[in-house]
Amino acid sequence: MFLLDISNVTYLLLTHGAGSNRNAPLLVALDHAFSEHQIQVVRYDLPYRQDRAKGPPRPGDAARDREGLRAEILQIREKHPDQVWLGGHSYGGRQCSMLAAETPGLVDRLLFSSYPLHPPGKAQQLRTAHFPKLQAPALFVQGSRDPFGSIAEMKSAIALIPAPVQLLEIEGVGHDLGRNHAAVAARIATAFLGFNG
Repeated sequence: MFLLDISNVTYLLLTHGAGSNRNAPLLVALDHAFSEHQIQVVRYDLPYRQDRAKGPPRPGDAARDREGLRAEILQIREKHPDQVWLGGHSYGGRQCSMLAAETPGLVDRLLFSSYPLHPPGKAQQLRTAHFPKLQAPALFVQGSRDPFGSIAEMKSAIALIPAPVQLLEIEGVGHDLGRNHAAVAARIATAFLGFNG
């Protein structure tokens, strides 16, 4: 089992879903949950959200959002942490996964909550082309009622990833992972820190 050495400094960069921002209740709860384990958490607004307070990303925003994430990670790396972890919810998680696939070695671990495997009702439009290029250990957290990807679909998709990977199912909730953010965040932190990746 992976045991965290709290004498080392580890940063976790977290980002948000398409309609949200760095102050999303789940991200705030994750911040608190990981901070209790002496993880330095940075909640990050993607560039499209820095430009516009409301609304989803536009089709041309994704590449710039990944560049913003990359720049933020490099700034964190300048602090010489022992590890840098990267995570995101939904759209943010997808951009994190694509960045990690594009730049192996950029981060040490990955955390994805409610990964948008496909648009609701369009199971053939899988967003997994980059999965075989992921090299960092990854934990996926998925609600059992998520219309963006069922548990069975997620299990099939993550089998494409050559790195160590684990799926944490949150029973009875959808894409938002429910309303009990503190309890869900505590489960995620425990699973992520205990994940032998």
